[in-house]
Amino acid sequence: MSRPDPGATSSPEISIVIPVYNEQQTIPHLHRALTEALEDLERSWEVILVNDGSSDHSAERLDEVAAADPRFVAIHLRRNFGQTPAMSAGFDHARGEIIVAMDADLQNDPADIPKLLARIDEGYDVASGWRRDRKDSFLTRILPSRVANALISAVTGVRLHDYGCSLKAYRREILEDVKLYGEMHRFIPALAYWAGAQITEVEVSHHPRKYGSSKYGLSRTIRVFLDLLTVKFLLSYVTRPIQVFGKWGLLSGTIGFLMALWLSFRKFYFGEDIGNRPALLLAVLLILVGFQFVTMGLLAELQTRTYYEAQNKPIYAIRRITGRET
Repeated sequence: MSRPDPGATSSPEISIVIPVYNEQQTIPHLHRALTEALEDLERSWEVILVNDGSSDHSAERLDEVAAADPRFVAIHLRRNFGQTPAMSAGFDHARGEIIVAMDADLQNDPADIPKLLARIDEGYDVASGWRRDRKDSFLTRILPSRVANALISAVTGVRLHDYGCSLKAYRREILEDVKLYGEMHRFIPALAYWAGAQITEVEVSHHPRKYGSSKYGLSRTIRVFLDLLTVKFLLSYVTRPIQVFGKWGLLSGTIGFLMALWLSFRKFYFGEDIGNRPALLLAVLLILVGFQFVTMGLLAELQTRTYYEAQNKPIYAIRRITGRET
């Protein structure tokens, strides 16, 4: 996450980041709800609306909001990159010291934002929303979500009831070291915890969708699971990949070597024919696999060094920004 432009106008205290995809009906209601919820904060604020390549009239609605209210900024991505890159774009252009993320469909309630901010004021680095009473289909949304939350909590060690809730508040410094890829936005609390953040959970409201259609489906479950494997690796081995590759490589190589040693003993001391025995092929295979794993670990170590020294490269491309002087 990049720092705000020092040449920009005075930075607000709070930034609200909202990815938008095909929400033309929701946008005017979202603008109204956000304004009502934020005007009583007695803090300066801005709203970053990131148009993630919408194919309806969302771009026009967003530009209308940004033109009418200087506290709202519309960022238009060149195509549909996905929720995580859209959220990353919003984070990169947010200027507030506290950044709140939420969905644009108004199932998240902007009126809950002050509750999240109150927990940040208590000293927490991340305040994560918990949709305790979800207004979604049980079989297609709630049940898979509960299974995913339990799995993510077990794998990462960060116990949250609702990783999938987009409504979360973060201190800016927590997000500056978090790089988002794939569907990683839901794992920010776990990545933040790895960096030493203090995390709390806040019960928030959840409303039925009134406008448009849901962009989520069961197909995301597979992507989330694969990203969970990535997160587990990042949390445990990102700075020492040789520990995971090398461990399995040494185990495979040792088993293969012992098998080969035993077969050699049988050959030289008992004169047995081992040339056609499957065990010999397995021993050779295990030794080769072990060598490959150790080599992969060493290459991963080199890539890790490169990763930490490389220049930052964004995962999105902006077409234009409406509503902020540059």
